[in-house]
Amino acid sequence: MPYFESAADRTRLHFVDYGPSDGPVIVFVSSSYFGTEMWEHQMLPLAAEGFRCVGFDRRGHGRSEDVWGGFDLDTLARDLGSLLDHLDLRDVTLVGHSLGTAEVVRHLTHRGTDRVARVALVGGIAPGPARSADHPEGWDPELIRGSAETFRRDRAKFFADGADAFFARHLPGPQVSDEYVAYMVGRCHGATARAATALWDLLPSLNLVPEMVKIDCPVLVVHGSDDASAPLALTGRRAADLIPGAELRVYAHAGHGLFATHADRLNDDLRAFARAAG
Repeated sequence: MPYFESAADRTRLHFVDYGPSDGPVIVFVSSSYFGTEMWEHQMLPLAAEGFRCVGFDRRGHGRSEDVWGGFDLDTLARDLGSLLDHLDLRDVTLVGHSLGTAEVVRHLTHRGTDRVARVALVGGIAPGPARSADHPEGWDPELIRGSAETFRRDRAKFFADGADAFFARHLPGPQVSDEYVAYMVGRCHGATARAATALWDLLPSLNLVPEMVKIDCPVLVVHGSDDASAPLALTGRRAADLIPGAELRVYAHAGHGLFATHADRLNDDLRAFARAAG
């Protein structure tokens, strides 16, 4: 059965494993609220080309177990590590989106690169959007906490109201259909109320700067120029500046949902990156 247990607390987590078992391995770590369905425009075509594409539903998301605890970043990173161990994956290209990038960074901090060869941070929230001593331009943590309270009061309205900005529907460039937007808004509710609200609590104090400067594998940073959820200047550009040797690729007129709007371009970048030596 496509489930594994987290080494942290034996939470039962669902995973998908597409493509040939001996193909180059790409592991996808989803954004908050979404399960593996968010990566359909990457996993299906890349698996058809011979890549082994693996993803999992975060605890409290999709088909994974609904639990109360374990939404701290250390436990979430251990969940990811448990998947790599369960399938004995090696030479992995690890791809994270949004909060998933924070889990990827923390995994590298805990486990290093024993199974991971390279990392792609897509629309990343890492190193963190909040104001801090080393990031005075960041968002006021109290404003983030206020947004979290708004989210707790009415998640449905938050998801619906934010959809157009998420996919940068007001800008020129590739667009997704109204039906796809409605589908993805619905999929946000695949995260339980507990999981969805608990993840918000990570953001006001999230600061991965000390960890990111120590990353010692090839890193590709992909970010939309008009990402409203994780603005380029606050997260993506900082990530590329912090990580030694990281490459930054900015997609013009792309928002946070570039995995859908700019799927072909992202696939080209991931395909080339995953096949790169070293």
